[in-house]
Amino acid sequence: QVQLVESGGGLVQPGGSLILSCVASGSINSIYSMGWYRQAPGQLRELVAFITSGGSTNYVDSVKGRFTISRDNAKNTVYLQMNSLKSEDAAVYYCNAESSKGYYWGKGTLVTVSS
Repeated sequence: QVQLVESGGGLVQPGGSLILSCVASGSINSIYSMGWYRQAPGQLRELVAFITSGGSTNYVDSVKGRFTISRDNAKNTVYLQMNSLKSEDAAVYYCNAESSKGYYWGKGTLVTVSS
């Protein structure tokens, strides 16, 4: 089992920045990759970014150049630095872990982008 706890969401003005954190615990040695997904009201959950155990990253086109995913293995933590936030970035952001034992999700953290 893997447990994921997100933090860092909140209210930010358009153009502002936030950093989300996701702390993993449990069977962390079984994790292949970790990622961030988001889901806006009435929308499907979409992949925002992921990072592999080797450090390779990938992003959805809409956030390239604005968001950065990173990981601190010593802290079992994955971060999502979000810059130049737009109203369309507003959503609940979920941390995800893909492991040899399955897929795991955090409970999500709300990001609101509004002036």
